[in-house]
Amino acid sequence: MSESNSAARTTTAEDEVVDLCRDLIRIDTSNYGDHSGPGERAAAEYVAEKLAEVGLEPQIFESHKGRASTVARIAGEDPSRPALLIHGHTDVVPANADDWTHHPFSGEIADGCVWGRGAVDMKDMDAMTLAVVRDMLRSGRRPPRDIVLAFLADEEAGGVYGARHLVDRHPGLFEGVTEAIGEVGGFSFTVNEDVRLYLIETAQKGMHWMRLTVDGTAGHGSMTNTDNAITELCEAVGRLGRHEFPVRVTKSVRGFLDELGDALGTELDPEDMEVTLAKLGGIAKIIGATLRNTAAPTMLGAGYKVNVIPGQATAHVDGRFLPGHEEEFLADIDRILGPRVKREDVHSDKALETSFDGALVEAMQAALKAEDPIARAVPYCLSGGTDAKSFDDLGIRCFGFAPLQLPPELDFAGMFHGVDERVPVDGLKFGVRVLDRFLANC
Repeated sequence: MSESNSAARTTTAEDEVVDLCRDLIRIDTSNYGDHSGPGERAAAEYVAEKLAEVGLEPQIFESHKGRASTVARIAGEDPSRPALLIHGHTDVVPANADDWTHHPFSGEIADGCVWGRGAVDMKDMDAMTLAVVRDMLRSGRRPPRDIVLAFLADEEAGGVYGARHLVDRHPGLFEGVTEAIGEVGGFSFTVNEDVRLYLIETAQKGMHWMRLTVDGTAGHGSMTNTDNAITELCEAVGRLGRHEFPVRVTKSVRGFLDELGDALGTELDPEDMEVTLAKLGGIAKIIGATLRNTAAPTMLGAGYKVNVIPGQATAHVDGRFLPGHEEEFLADIDRILGPRVKREDVHSDKALETSFDGALVEAMQAALKAEDPIARAVPYCLSGGTDAKSFDDLGIRCFGFAPLQLPPELDFAGMFHGVDERVPVDGLKFGVRVLDRFLANC
């Protein structure tokens, strides 16, 4: 190793991952679902600068003013091999500072954690990726195959101005890529002192964000009105919000339940999961939502004056369906709502599922085991969605693998879009060690 390289190596991935995560959190990239927020340009430039410092030639793609993504390619030792994509988004959902213990854009370190909006969704993985790549290139190492890095805009609003824009307008950036890793996977669930499960995302639910509309007869609020749009809509929304869809066990969910049952020493019945879910702590919300389709009413709108019965009422619903169950889901929705309610999609996207096998999965398992002797990698289905949906259109096989070892008491699922989002400092350092091992053998 040259003297200059030796000096550069005094800073390792573990040394700088926390500062990188804090820097990214301090860049407000709040995504309001339109163009009223600050956008991701500042974060895209920050990432590009960090990549350029270690010899890469990153490109910034702006799909709309301020809505920017950064892409770079690392040449691997064997250019004949298919490439790997590592993708992460730099936008975050908004946060109200008054609700937080520490300011959501401060990147404060407290109680062994980095606090702030994006700490787990997903500036932690962005920081881990930057730290590992920078360390790799400073030390003169190359990955076994080409790696494409994509730090993306707009994931929190469906990816239209980020991943979808790049896939549609610049597909050549992903030439030769056959596999990808991204967010919400590789995190730990401690079963007991002998087994710690690490959930690898192999599937994710599809989405139908819906607008519901009921037209009625407008009139004076003091008069009897049997055609009140608000009444009709609220009754339909109430039926939908309280409906429990039937259990449907997909391949990934079955795989997770089998592994969890083995770790617990019992056979799990997906029709009777209340007791089991109670034992899952911070991941219960995620797992519970993957046993069935879901439809959550999230917004209501009607009227403009207290003494005027409006002629129209609207509601919005976040609908999520399991792989292979979209038609059943929509038929159930229409049956529950009834004929008076008009349903239209605001945004929709497909469900994904891949198998839990192959060399990439083996590399994940090996990297986790090397850093945690009681680690066991298991497949699972994500209740939400990610930018993987866009990359799937290019034939890329996508996994969720952003490795974190978490304390059992942390409500990990509650961190996503929640108040007081935070990530353990030790978890970040564990993540870079695992990611470094993984990239060296992928």
